[in-house]
Amino acid sequence: MKNIIYGIISWIKEDWQENPTRCILEIVAWFLSIFCAVTMMFTVPNPPFLLLYPLFITQCVIFAWAAFTRRSTGMLANYMLLVSIDSVALARLLSQ
Repeated sequence: MKNIIYGIISWIKEDWQENPTRCILEIVAWFLSIFCAVTMMFTVPNPPFLLLYPLFITQCVIFAWAAFTRRSTGMLANYMLLVSIDSVALARLLSQ
């Protein structure tokens, strides 16, 4: 277990040294994701989608950029699809 923890800490340090901006933005996006999930949990069955959709889109754009900088095709495709889906949902919400 100790080796796993040291490995994770080492990986985080390497990630920070490689690209500090990406590391910070990924942490920000992670916090946005957790905030959205907790907000959904507490507000179901009527979540504040007008607040949440822009946050969903923002965090997905950040993660997509990070995936692009890591040259991760699968993650980039996943987050760009989520941005597209959430953007359509936000547009539909705003048009009501």
